[in-house]
Amino acid sequence: MTPPEPFRALEHIQSLPSWLVGRVAAHGRSLVAAAVAEEGLKLPHLAVLAAVSEYGPVAQADLVRRLSIDAKDLVGLLNHLESAGLLVRAPDPRDRRKNAVTVTPQGTHTLRRCAELAERANEDLLSPLDDTERGQLIALLTRLHQT
Repeated sequence: MTPPEPFRALEHIQSLPSWLVGRVAAHGRSLVAAAVAEEGLKLPHLAVLAAVSEYGPVAQADLVRRLSIDAKDLVGLLNHLESAGLLVRAPDPRDRRKNAVTVTPQGTHTLRRCAELAERANEDLLSPLDDTERGQLIALLTRLHQT
């Protein structure tokens, strides 16, 4: 009688789809973070700038809710983006007690540049795959995300 093979717990964990997807996501996120750093931004800055571009002019309180971030953290991100000339805060015409945040033309340009950089980073991430495999991967990930 042969002894049972030892259970290889680490090998098992590292073969789980959830582990693999997490590792690939972390790698992809680091590639995109490095890419947008070329524009002097971190991923949270980019998320705020994108939300302001899409929903602006928008009240800071609305950004907190939409992005699910702490109000104090948002203020720091807005300060950075405003000092870089990417957005402006001004009294909200609907409620002068609040500030409305609006993206500037330079902010719009930076968003487009960051989109290009993120695309390039994702090209690097997916470089081991051919076009058919990339399409399949995106379709499968989309299905998993929608469930």
